[in-house]
Amino acid sequence: MKSTILPQPLKKGDLLRVIAPSGALREFATLELSLEIWRSRGYRIEVSADIGENWGYLANKDEIRRHQLATAWQDADCRGILCVRGGFGSMRILENWHWQTHTTPKWLIGFSDITALLWSLYNAGISGVHAPVMTTLANEPDWSIDRLFDWVEGRCLAPLKGCGWGGGVATGILLPGNLTVATHLLSTPILPNLDGVILALEDVTEAPYRIDRMLTQWRLSGAFAKVKGIALGGFTRCEPAPNIPSFSTEEVLRDRLEDLGIPIVSNLPFGHDNPNVALPVGVSVTLDADQGILAEINP
Repeated sequence: MKSTILPQPLKKGDLLRVIAPSGALREFATLELSLEIWRSRGYRIEVSADIGENWGYLANKDEIRRHQLATAWQDADCRGILCVRGGFGSMRILENWHWQTHTTPKWLIGFSDITALLWSLYNAGISGVHAPVMTTLANEPDWSIDRLFDWVEGRCLAPLKGCGWGGGVATGILLPGNLTVATHLLSTPILPNLDGVILALEDVTEAPYRIDRMLTQWRLSGAFAKVKGIALGGFTRCEPAPNIPSFSTEEVLRDRLEDLGIPIVSNLPFGHDNPNVALPVGVSVTLDADQGILAEINP
């Protein structure tokens, strides 16, 4: 199984940079509240000067968003990169992108569209954190915020409890992400080697038939073949349209996944609606589908 480097734990006084690698910023008030959360913990925060600009639905032109990421990554004083929001766009800046692994690894934190960056960084051998972006962090319950800081400051994570589907226990490398973004990474160089992986998937505002289509693509592509287990988070606002024949989202998930013969746990507390707990990328975990538990394997 692939091993990843964990950046050094953060400490008070460390510099963190806020960038917008994906969609255009709209939630300015929530951003300010989230900035205050980090500052109240003793961190120095530097926000990219053009954070509030847009180019259509993107936060800026590709070269500018790519420059934000490169500047933060190459800054020797910067210890972490906080992504401002998801939406769409991070895949675009990964064309001809190479992580400079000779620099000191730093934390990359985000979810949703940031899945592409997290998985690309994982391919470079460095662990990021699937966790709230800066336009959602302030909406998290205190215990979820504490969990994020526990991880980046070097403390262990408590196990998560969900709904076990049965099928025993699997051990593997945790690879969390958004189902839609992950599906669009299939057959690209960004898709990691899934051998021995525990996939952790979530999504939002996708009708059941669309979730069916994506999971069927995973099946037909053979992408599930070497996956050890699947942890499912929230599939929020994914209800079928009224007065149209449909399966429920849960029925689709069970139909497309249950016959894979691997441990599966659903209803774990991560995804687009609160709570969206921090999940480290590339660490060893156990997935107990009998007890419904996802737990980090502590070194």
